[in-house]
Amino acid sequence: MTSMRPRRYVIVGNGFAGTTAAQTLRTIDPNAQIALLGNEPHTLYNRISLPPFLRRQLPLQKVFIRDRAWHDEHKIDLHLETLVTRVDPDEKVVYTESGAAHPYDALLVATGGRPNPITCPGAGGATNIHNFQFLEEAVAIDKELETAKVGVVVGGSFIGYELAEAFVARGVETHWVIRGDRFLNGQLDDVAAKLVDHAAREVGVNVHYNETVTSMERSGDRVVAVQLKSGKRIACDLVGVGLGLTISMELLEGSGVKTNVGVVTDEYLRTNVPGIFAAGDAAEFFDPVSGLHNRVGTWNNAGAQGKVVAHSMAGELTPFHDPAEYSSLLFAGQMIVQFGVSPRQQPEVETVCEYDLDARTYRALHFHNGRLVGGVLLGKKNRGGLKKYLELMKAGGHLDGQDRRGMLAWRA
Repeated sequence: MTSMRPRRYVIVGNGFAGTTAAQTLRTIDPNAQIALLGNEPHTLYNRISLPPFLRRQLPLQKVFIRDRAWHDEHKIDLHLETLVTRVDPDEKVVYTESGAAHPYDALLVATGGRPNPITCPGAGGATNIHNFQFLEEAVAIDKELETAKVGVVVGGSFIGYELAEAFVARGVETHWVIRGDRFLNGQLDDVAAKLVDHAAREVGVNVHYNETVTSMERSGDRVVAVQLKSGKRIACDLVGVGLGLTISMELLEGSGVKTNVGVVTDEYLRTNVPGIFAAGDAAEFFDPVSGLHNRVGTWNNAGAQGKVVAHSMAGELTPFHDPAEYSSLLFAGQMIVQFGVSPRQQPEVETVCEYDLDARTYRALHFHNGRLVGGVLLGKKNRGGLKKYLELMKAGGHLDGQDRRGMLAWRA
C-alpha cells in the first residue's frame, strides 16, 4: 500500500503575511512541505519598528522577529534573495530567476510592493534620496541623519509622515512637500487635516502644500537642493520619498491570475486561478462589509490575512472579514485611527462627524447602504468606541435603527 505524499505549499514573500501563513500551515499540517521564498536577504523583521528605529528609540537588533533557527525548527524551507519570475498554473510550478523549480499544491502570493521612486530631473542615481520600505533603506537613512542639517520629505502618505517625524525627531530642519492640500488627501476632511497640520507645525515641521518637486540640484552624486513648482528652492542634505507602492505582481504575467492595483481575490483570499491565493499588501481582496475590493497595506492586516489564507490553502475555506485598521501617533501631538474604507475608496459614503478644535479631537463615521463601513478618530484620548465600531463592522455593519450621530458618542 502506497502512502500519499505530503501536501506541498509554496509561499512567495517572507514578510509578515507570508511567514504567518507558513507558521499556521505548519500547525494545520505537521507533515506538509512548506517552501518560503523571499527576495530580501533578511528573515522576517518588523516593518512597524522601522520608524522608532529611525527615531533612535529602538536598536536595530530589536527590529528582527524571526531567525533561520526558527524556520528550521518549524521545518519551513526558507530561500532568501530568491526572485520568483514565473508561475505555471497548469503544471503547478513556480520558477525562480536561477532556474529552480518549486512544485506546489497551493501557492500564496505575498510579495508586497516596492516603493515608487521620485523621477524628476536630477534625481536619478543620487545617493542621498531614499524611499522607506525596506530595512536597508532605514539603515541608510539612519546614517544620513547622523550628519544631515536639512531634510526634505516628498509625499502626503503615512510613509511621508513617518519620514517627516523621524527627521524632526533627530534634530533635522524638516520640509514636508505634499502634492495636495492636506495629509492623506481624499481621506481626511478640512477639519481633520487642520489638526494634523497643527501637530506637524507644533514640532517644527515646515509643511508645503499643493507643491511638487520639479527638479533637483546636484553636487556629484548627491542632491544639494530641491526646486518646487512654486519656484521655491530648498537647500538640503537628504531627501525622503513616500509616494506609494507598486505591487510586485510580475511573476503572475501569463498565468491567467486577475490583477488590478493588487492581486484580485475573493473573501477567502483565492484568486480566479485554482490553487493560487494572495495575502497582505499584495492582495486586492473582496471586503463583504463594504461590498468593495480593497487593498490594505497595514501590519495587522498582513498578519490576520496570513492566518486566514493558510486555512483556505489547506482546504478549510475561511473568509477574511476583519475591518482594516491603522493607528499611529502623529508627531507626538496627535493620534490617528483610521478603520474600514474612506471616502476616496467609496465616494458615495455618508459621513457624520464631530470635533473640538480646542481639545484637538475629531471623529467621523462613514455609512453606505445602511451599514457602518469606516471612520477616523483623531486625538490622543479619542480611541473610545473603536472596538465596538469594529465589532459592528465585522458582524456586517448593519445599524438596526441606530442613531448615526449618536454613534459618535460611543466610548466603551
